Amino acid sequence: MYGFYRKAANVWYYGILLTSILLLSACTEQAPSSPQETQVIPAESITEFQLDETTISQIHEAIQSGQITAVSLVRQYLHRIKAYNGTCVAQPDGILGHVTPIANAGQINALSTLNLRPGNREEYGFDERKARSLTDSEDTDPAMPDALEVAAELDRHFRETGELIGPLHGVVIAVKDQYDTFDMRTTAGADVAYANDRPPDDASFIKRLREAGAIIIAKSNLGEYASPMARSSFGGTFCNPYDTTRYPGGSSGGSGSSVGANLVTCAIAEETGASIRTPARHNSLVGIAPTQELVTRDGMIGAGVHTRTGPICRTVEDAARILDVIAGYDPKDEYTAFSVGRMPDEPYPSYANENHLDGVRIGVVRELMDRTLFSEADGPAIGLIEEAIEDLKGIGATMVDPGEGGALLQECLNRTTPYHNAAAYIEKFPEEFPEGSDHVSTLIDMTVASGSGPVLTLRDIGGVSADGVGRYYLERYLRERSDAEVQTIDDLINKATFFEQPDFAPPANRKEALEKLKSAQTIDTDARMRNRFGFQQNIMHCMGVLELDALVYPTGNVHAPVLGQPYEPNVNRRNGGSSWNFFGREGFPIITVPAGFTTEVYDRIRDADTDDRTRLIGPVPAKLPIGIDFVARPFDEPTLLKIASAYENATRHRQPPPGFGPLPE
Repeated sequence: MYGFYRKAANVWYYGILLTSILLLSACTEQAPSSPQETQVIPAESITEFQLDETTISQIHEAIQSGQITAVSLVRQYLHRIKAYNGTCVAQPDGILGHVTPIANAGQINALSTLNLRPGNREEYGFDERKARSLTDSEDTDPAMPDALEVAAELDRHFRETGELIGPLHGVVIAVKDQYDTFDMRTTAGADVAYANDRPPDDASFIKRLREAGAIIIAKSNLGEYASPMARSSFGGTFCNPYDTTRYPGGSSGGSGSSVGANLVTCAIAEETGASIRTPARHNSLVGIAPTQELVTRDGMIGAGVHTRTGPICRTVEDAARILDVIAGYDPKDEYTAFSVGRMPDEPYPSYANENHLDGVRIGVVRELMDRTLFSEADGPAIGLIEEAIEDLKGIGATMVDPGEGGALLQECLNRTTPYHNAAAYIEKFPEEFPEGSDHVSTLIDMTVASGSGPVLTLRDIGGVSADGVGRYYLERYLRERSDAEVQTIDDLINKATFFEQPDFAPPANRKEALEKLKSAQTIDTDARMRNRFGFQQNIMHCMGVLELDALVYPTGNVHAPVLGQPYEPNVNRRNGGSSWNFFGREGFPIITVPAGFTTEVYDRIRDADTDDRTRLIGPVPAKLPIGIDFVARPFDEPTLLKIASAYENATRHRQPPPGFGPLPE
């Protein structure tokens, strides 16, 4: 399939392709005609196709039974994008000026660039800002077929062979605008004057998606340069479909909200801290943040030591289908060498159809659920996860739960952290380690006494940064892209426009962030990698001691905040604007699954009369999605998929947003 996208394709091939597209334009709404095609699915098993909440298997069944074609499917999604992807905030001074939320806006602005040639884009009434390139206004290169042309080629293949071209045939996907797509502009949400806003080639995993038959319909909006906000200078502000005044998750919020509102089948997101799982939980979705070394980071603006690529879908099985295509070794990303010899025996989707968890032991990480450590804002999410623990028991799981106020891993950590996290002990407890004293003996005493003295909790370990890594990866990307106008971080600063709204949380000056990034003069990953090894060693050892297959806790304790209002303060390492990131940042695979909805929440607002100039109000009636995280050992995604699918099948918490329902016929 990827040969179809090669820029060096011969003229004869594309003559045949364009002829088939013209022929298909007259019959794309008709069922396939050959007996081989119409007999793939028995008639008695066919149900009427519904676009909203559709799954990959339902799309394939509908194509094989003749109910839809890939072209008609893309057209249906385009109608939904046209209906629901408009501006969702008031912006009287334009996209770069001050914005304020709009209740019940009926729009989410999740997709910033559409994979349509000018004629097709104009047919649907999308403005030039949605063009797939602003530097190539004619956009006539036959080696760059748009989404409708790709769909037509899939239909031709199916008509002629009676077979799907690959496991993602016809699956309509949005890709976070942090990843290279050679046919669409790629700027990480920035409004930068590239000579060519299209990169020279696809990211490696994008090639795999295309070869599997996926249709890349759009680039999704994001927090500019993957920042944890719901805004970018090019794409503007994006909103939560469950409440358009609220945060949809960052930085991959466009990916999450586009799936949540059924603008696409699935989306690709990126997670440095929690940017796959946060938008997934805020949009009642499934998100997989895989083992660090499982999916390539090639072709990514702003990669890092702990960035991960993963899918967001509406079901566990669909997320597993996407993961199955993009996972595995890529010679362009040395990290993926760790995946060699560690891939599962069966495809990932084969693990995603469980109903019972007999014999599975899951540890409840109460360290992240202690109400006394946080605020009233954490209560609704913690309560729903406590209900989920009972649901897991009901389907056979053995829950290893220290109980409210307990600490699942503390006793084990007391025996391992004095060695693996010695520097953290010395820094946090200087009175125990005076200068010139025998630190080794003190650490041995702490290990042998196991908790009798000062201890490090789970919330005290991890999170070490790596100096210079951000600059290294960004400038390396720019050199490899080799654009004639944008070659350095200075170019990103000087040849761009930026939005500035100091009261838009978090502080939103992306120009200052780039200036800080470029100031690094050296690179040091040693402490970061040592800490990661120690963290993994600690957690895997504790899981072994407790005989655990997985861990569970709230994806995030705090619900989606109001756009522009302050996030909850970071308390006891709880990030008030994001999700828990201890395990993900250190390479563990995590899956988040819908765990229900709040009925009321506590919101933080600005208040000049308080010490920190904010205060908590509530309870406020609000039905907002909450997610549950499951964590397994590195490369044990099969266990995660088994647990997540069993929980999903038992609870069925996913609900589409009520304001973004089916369109009239």
